[in-house]
Amino acid sequence: MKRNLHGFAGNLLFAFNIFIIFLLIFEDKLIVPYWLQPIGRMHPMILHFPIAILMLAMFLEFFRFKTEYNAQDLYQRFASNLLLVGAIFSAVTVIMGLFLSQEGGYTGETLQWHKWTGVSIVFIPSLIYRFRNTSWYRAPLARSGAIITFFCLILAGHFGATLTHGENFVLEPLMPKEENVPIDQAIVFDHVIQPIFVEKCVSCHNPDKLKGNLILADAKSILKGGKTGKLFVAGKPELSLLLQRIHLPLEDKKRMPPKNKIQLSEEEISLLYHWIKANADFKKKLIDLPANDSLRIFATAILKPVKNTEDQFDFAAADEETIIELNNSYRGVYPISKESPALAVSIYNRSTYTSQTLKELSAVKTQIISLELNKIPVKDEDLKYITRFENLRKLNLNFTDITGKGLKELTSLKHLKNLSLSGTKINYRDLQQQISAFTSLKTLVVWNTDLSVEEIQTLQTANKHVQIVAGFKDDGRNPIKLNPPQLKNSSSIFSESIPLHLGHPINGVKIRYTTDGTEPDSLNSPVFKNKPLLKEFTIVKAKAYKAGWLGSDVAVLTLYRNAYKPDSVILLTPFNSRHLADGNRTFFDGELGTFNANSPASATNWAGFVKNDMEVLLEFRKPVSVSSVALNTLIEPETIIFPPASIEIWGGATKGQMRLISTLKPIHPKKDGKPFIQLAECKFKTQKISYIKIIAKPLKKLPIWHKNKGKPAMLLVDEILIN
Repeated sequence: MKRNLHGFAGNLLFAFNIFIIFLLIFEDKLIVPYWLQPIGRMHPMILHFPIAILMLAMFLEFFRFKTEYNAQDLYQRFASNLLLVGAIFSAVTVIMGLFLSQEGGYTGETLQWHKWTGVSIVFIPSLIYRFRNTSWYRAPLARSGAIITFFCLILAGHFGATLTHGENFVLEPLMPKEENVPIDQAIVFDHVIQPIFVEKCVSCHNPDKLKGNLILADAKSILKGGKTGKLFVAGKPELSLLLQRIHLPLEDKKRMPPKNKIQLSEEEISLLYHWIKANADFKKKLIDLPANDSLRIFATAILKPVKNTEDQFDFAAADEETIIELNNSYRGVYPISKESPALAVSIYNRSTYTSQTLKELSAVKTQIISLELNKIPVKDEDLKYITRFENLRKLNLNFTDITGKGLKELTSLKHLKNLSLSGTKINYRDLQQQISAFTSLKTLVVWNTDLSVEEIQTLQTANKHVQIVAGFKDDGRNPIKLNPPQLKNSSSIFSESIPLHLGHPINGVKIRYTTDGTEPDSLNSPVFKNKPLLKEFTIVKAKAYKAGWLGSDVAVLTLYRNAYKPDSVILLTPFNSRHLADGNRTFFDGELGTFNANSPASATNWAGFVKNDMEVLLEFRKPVSVSSVALNTLIEPETIIFPPASIEIWGGATKGQMRLISTLKPIHPKKDGKPFIQLAECKFKTQKISYIKIIAKPLKKLPIWHKNKGKPAMLLVDEILIN
């Protein structure tokens, strides 16, 4: 039995080697189906196991021919079995890695080095296992093979860490920190803006890890943008994709940085905003900006060297192992500089936060001088845990759930110099009572609160030792434009009815909306409140308003009614290999695709058809009364994505009794234009049916005006709506 098992494992290893060679030869032609993608994504989860096994196996192989071990049967059998297990698991890991690399987002020289060093730790141990019992395999070969495998393991791990965490990840703590450049020599982009990208963005947007086909490592790539277009519009931050993604809710898939990454600080967001507003110049020196320019003021504050007296702390450094244990997926704890005992803490995962997150920091309560809690649901009762951080200098409570009633707790922090309360529910009365009790406070940030201009001026007059920051006023003639309102419903698709839920990330915003196709205005359109009930397919247009701000652009939000969901969905023709969606489930999963059909977020939403007609059979166990069938389609005239040439709807009580009950020829675009999503709806007299067959035919030839004229168009569908 043991021999059979051992032989099977050896044959399995051989098969894996052949499969890896096949994947390497045909990797340019491979398309990994959606159901295999989770297997590829398990690559980082299991790779540590074969690394440990192979290292031990190579250690045993290196000493295998020593006299005292060569005669030991147990040593030889254990080394052989360990090598076999390590090689098999390494092969599985490499196959997963090759699947993962096909998803996109990984490219460049580092990927190639990681791939080939990874492949080598399968091929070399496999060869060693195959020939280790032959007569010509002696100690020099065993030792050479063990050393080469060991170095390949180290290199593969190094290149993998570079792909995941960015360049020089391992040695970065040992590298000397760059000194602040003198202000009179500073270039705004090189010394202020680019360091933000390097610290918070480049680990996922570099030549070797192309998330969204976007590189943020150099000026040329930043100007080029990514898969969804240009990163910014110079001079117009309110229209810039970069700032839109930064301000999305933390739970939004398109939010940047994602919620599991360390977030941008308010200061960093302000710098990006003002840099774009100042036309995003890549060469301008800081001193070339006007003295009162907002960008110059913010940048100068960052570049200004900290006085030596600020770096002197009278407490000891925390235990390094404790700091390592406190770092996890929702909290970062790190020294403010290499030599300093002082620590900065950033908590950045809203969904996992509890008061325990703060309690766990008690082991380093003396060393914490900076605490970032931006957009974390901190409540007044949590502030008592923050008061334990006796040396706290900087506290960011922006957009938390605190009220002014809890401020009294913080007055015991005798070293607190910077307090940010933007977007909270504080009021004038609470601040007036407590602000004087903050003995060391230098800066108080209160923008986007309910405090009026007059109240802020009164507080500033009474507390001249504190700089009260009320927002970005510029010269008073350029107010900031609000972001559009957001749909807060969990899904845009409903069966019977749905209460409309609109929201906005900024407090005090008034949302006005329409459902009749007209543009909402600030006077006559209804104000959103009480969540109005929608019962039919509805296009909602909404706009945000707030005193002192420019009104937002119009948000066009579509809500779809789907009264019936079939008991079975049978796809009669195959998808296009590039747009496999989520199989036949994609038509009724309630998830809508985005305008970018090739983005990872939409890869499982859009079902594609080019050469084949779309033919889908729907079965209902109980007959349903149906009067319309609609396909939600993407139209992108600039590419080859067009509406169907025609749609046929067949229906009946049985498969054999179906008859044609409706046809539709959708209107096609006349020229290139922006992409849009179009509902192609076939209406007919209400009738009871148990089977529906949908046939949608892609356009056979693109129109004469198109750059690809004469070639077949692509049909993309994400949802089928039955009413």
